[in-house]
Parts: sequence; structure tokens; C-alpha cells
Amino acid sequence: MTTEITETVARPRGRMQSNLASMAKRQEVGLVGLLIVLAVVINSINDRFLTTTNIYNLLQTVTVIGIIAVGMTFVLIAKEIDLSVGAVLALSAVTAGSLYASGVTPWLAVAGGIGAGALSGLVVGAVVVFGRVSSFIVTLGMLSIARGLTLLITGGLPQQMPDTLSFIGQGRVLGGLPVSVLIFVLLVLVGQFVLTRTVFGLRVVSVGDNATAARLGGIPVARTRILTFVLIGALAGVAGIVFSTQVGVAEAQAGTGYELDVIAAAVIGGVVVARSSGPSWVPACSACCATPSSCWGCPRSCSSSASAW
Repeated sequence: MTTEITETVARPRGRMQSNLASMAKRQEVGLVGLLIVLAVVINSINDRFLTTTNIYNLLQTVTVIGIIAVGMTFVLIAKEIDLSVGAVLALSAVTAGSLYASGVTPWLAVAGGIGAGALSGLVVGAVVVFGRVSSFIVTLGMLSIARGLTLLITGGLPQQMPDTLSFIGQGRVLGGLPVSVLIFVLLVLVGQFVLTRTVFGLRVVSVGDNATAARLGGIPVARTRILTFVLIGALAGVAGIVFSTQVGVAEAQAGTGYELDVIAAAVIGGVVVARSSGPSWVPACSACCATPSSCWGCPRSCSSSASAW
């Protein structure tokens, strides 16, 4: 009888230890640990780094990269790549600014900007699928086209964003949480749900794992690939609206160099391209690691600029 009781007590303990050991091996645990170490080291250099105001400022910087990284997760899992996200971000922002300047209501201007990003993704997806051209080449071309269009639309001059939309990039809720961070978190949760709990998400994984088997299984491979590019284009548009409302203007050079940061956020976050797998929420953490060095490497400038928000 005593032996049975001992085994009953030991069994849950063994299961718990096994679960903890399995959790400790997960990549996201290492990412969180890396973030903690970085934060402690930088705070030892500048004790203002871990202040509430500076953390909110850092989160706002991470938000733009993280929003696009959610879409990049889908693209990479489908075994494609998008190098045009920075230019599409700028195109979406200046489209919204130009529409507002022409007399369109602010929210319709926002819809037009996001629509411009989705349309760019649709064009890329159509060329990749029906033209049978590598997504690397197509998106590299779209990068130049979108950047050229932003210069053509703006003439190189910044476009003023509506004051009524400033709360998207500068507003705060729930005791100081930036609205842009709240949008980011919601998009991460929706992205995780879509990837793991919907037919579209399962199709993306299947297409990336084995496109031939997916096609024989009745999955519309072409449509799925096109929709992944439309998704990342739309999210780049959302990021463009967030970025432009943070600074108050839409600039033609916005988002320059963001492509590598976004890809790094997705890959560091656990997207395994070779196996076409990976969670969509982990890039939310890894975006902090891929954030430009202006905040991680130079805590003094980051802390001193925090008061501007």
C-alpha cells in the first residue's frame, strides 16, 4: 500500500520535471533569457535604461518591425521570401498621406494605405506564381518600384499625417501602454491563431513542407502562396501607418533597411525554413533582438529620446 502511494506521488513529479526539462530546451526560453541578459548589461551601463518610460519607447521601436515579422513568418514557412517590405511600408504611408492631403477622410486614407500594401503583395504573388519567377528576384524588383513610386508621389517631400490619427502612434492606454504596442500584440495573437487554428494556416504549412503533395491533396497551392504575399503586404501597410503616425509625417525613405531586421526577427524567433515550421508569436520576442542598435547598443540616446514620446 505504501509503495502504491509513493508511486502515485512520484509520477506527477516525474511528469512535471520532464515538462520543465522540455520547456527549457525550447528556443523561445533562450530568447527571453538573452533579452534579460541584454537588459541587465545595458542597464549597468546606463541606469535609466530599465525605466518605465524608456521601456515603452523601446516597445514602440520594436512594434514596426514586429508587425511585419508576423507576415514574414507566413512567407518564410511557405518557403518564399519578401525583400520589399521596407519600401512597401513607405509606399503605404505616403499613399495614406497623399489621400488625406487630397481631401479624403483620415480613416479612408488609412484604408487606402493598407490597400496599397496589399495590392503590392498581390502583384508580387501573381508574378511569383504565374510567372514562375523566384520570389527573391520579384520582391527585389518590387523594392525598387515601390521606393520609386514613393518618390514620385511625394516629390521627395514629407506628407503630413492627420492629427486625428496621431493616437495610433503616440497615444497611450491602460495606464501608459502605447496604442501601437497594443495593435502589435493583437496582430501577434491573431497571427498565431490563423497559423495554427485555421485552414489557411495549415495550408501554408503544407505548401511549404511539400508543395507537390499539397497540390495532389487538393490544396490550392497557387492561391495560398499569393495570399501569403497579400498578407505581408497588408501588414507592411499597417506598419507604415503606425510608423508615420509615430513621427507625424510619411517620408519616402521610411523603412529603409527594414528587410533584414524583419527576416532576422522571424528566423531568430524560430521559423525553421528548411522544415517549414515555426510559431508566429515568437518573432514578437525576437524583434527585440533584431531592433536597430540605436536603442540596444546606444542606451544613452534611447533614454534621452524617450521623453519625446
